[in-house]
Amino acid sequence: MSVLLSIQNLTVQFETDEGLLTAVNALDLDVERGEVLGLVGESGSGKSVTAQSILRLVPSPPGRIASGSIHLEDTDILSLPIADLRKIRGSRVGMIFQEPMTALSPLHKIGHQLVETLRLHHDMAKPDAVKESIAWLERVGIPDAEQRMRVYPYQLSGGMRQRVMIAMVLMLKPDLVIADEPTTALDVTIQAQIFDLMREMKEENTAVLLITHDMGVIWENCDRVAVMYASEIVESAAIEPLFRDPQHPYTQALMSSIPSLDHPDQRLKTIPGNVPSALEYPAGCHFKDRCPHASERCGKEHPPLYDGGQGLSRCFISDPVNPLRSETHA
Repeated sequence: MSVLLSIQNLTVQFETDEGLLTAVNALDLDVERGEVLGLVGESGSGKSVTAQSILRLVPSPPGRIASGSIHLEDTDILSLPIADLRKIRGSRVGMIFQEPMTALSPLHKIGHQLVETLRLHHDMAKPDAVKESIAWLERVGIPDAEQRMRVYPYQLSGGMRQRVMIAMVLMLKPDLVIADEPTTALDVTIQAQIFDLMREMKEENTAVLLITHDMGVIWENCDRVAVMYASEIVESAAIEPLFRDPQHPYTQALMSSIPSLDHPDQRLKTIPGNVPSALEYPAGCHFKDRCPHASERCGKEHPPLYDGGQGLSRCFISDPVNPLRSETHA
């Protein structure tokens, strides 16, 4: 597979009344054609800001992309004129937002928005666009699709609006789908239906960047996983080795918090403390105050990403010369 999206050294900051907030710090991330990459981490880790940066949707002011590069194959996203960027949004890169009411126009009926989207990006005749829109509403599980074309977003439930937005993104068949918690408002049956559609698109060489808190969703749908904590990637690996033997203590803690069907009565483990403030990250490792393996070195030096063979880990435990390495992963 070839690299479709390449993010290098991305730093995104926000000016606030309390000071300069760093939401994403020196982030590197690649997404290959035809793969599903999961981006996982606690709220406040910088996942959604990373996704918004890809299409330059970070509100400015107060936000700004302080450094780095974002390339969609040979296209430099950050240097594109806004007219050219609008041609990429939707047609080549589609984004499913967490909250559909911020993405759908409250002033236009559902059918109008779907039809205009198709006609703008695919230059379709109106009757063909209407038929295609109805077909996609049916594919995402909306009953009475033809009737729903004639209603406004406020007349639909949150789950129905979410499905409309998913249909609007997927029907354009973009090269990359950014899905930011795409099925939060949906029941498990519709969730499965939506992920089936994404898998069909993957077979057509579409890439998906899937942002979620649900490790079960990650396991079922992703090829690779990038774990994000406090503005940076702390671990990246293929799905099976990461679940089988997570290297970073934060990833290990996330895995320990997953309920087990084999041990339903087992008490779930929690991660002590909170994600540090993005206004002032601690010196050294960002996870050190919550880590059971933290050492004096962790408070002084900021760990790089080490290649542990199965993937990358931002932890001194993964340093080949660290004596704790063999003990921790024994």
